[in-house]
Amino acid sequence: MAATLDFFYDLGSPYSYLASTQLAGLRERTKGQVRLLPITLGGVRKQLGTNMPSASQLQYVSSDVGRWAEKYRVPMTMPRSFPTKTITGLRVCVAAGQEGKGEAAMHALFHAYWGAGEDINDPAVLEAALNKAGLDGARLVKRAGDDDVKEGLYANTTLALDRGVFGVPMMFVGERSFWGNDRLEFAEQALREAHQREMEGQ
Repeated sequence: MAATLDFFYDLGSPYSYLASTQLAGLRERTKGQVRLLPITLGGVRKQLGTNMPSASQLQYVSSDVGRWAEKYRVPMTMPRSFPTKTITGLRVCVAAGQEGKGEAAMHALFHAYWGAGEDINDPAVLEAALNKAGLDGARLVKRAGDDDVKEGLYANTTLALDRGVFGVPMMFVGERSFWGNDRLEFAEQALREAHQREMEGQ
């Protein structure tokens, strides 16, 4: 079994978006796997008793993410609806993941929000973005209301808390954790080392 990186994210996080754009390259270079785990950052913050970022921090973020987007050569548009409710979009990602299409849904919704600046709290925006990615948008948005999908998102968020997640993106290789897109190189090295250990153990 290939070494695995667990990727906890929320669609409302610009740094999660930035990190997500680098996962394909990381996977190719390390020969590892990536397990996508959408969670509600608001739920994590509520349980931990932490507050939303201050206005000055949000202002900093708006300029900082632009620098990272330029470095990664990916589109970045600060949405006018930031922050927005992401619960339906996250449930859509869970539903798509149950069908083996979680990665496509994640990228589609990240691009809609952070690449194009659209409001992913709008079901019509979700549906259109999913359709554009070749998915059945109407069906996936409808599935966001299913109990098993809601329970899946809740389970991911509970798992995140159990593993010590306090922000996103947070990545794990085994029990080693890495927080933020700026820690991707360390996560990649850990994944590479885990893969090497597995190869040596065969």
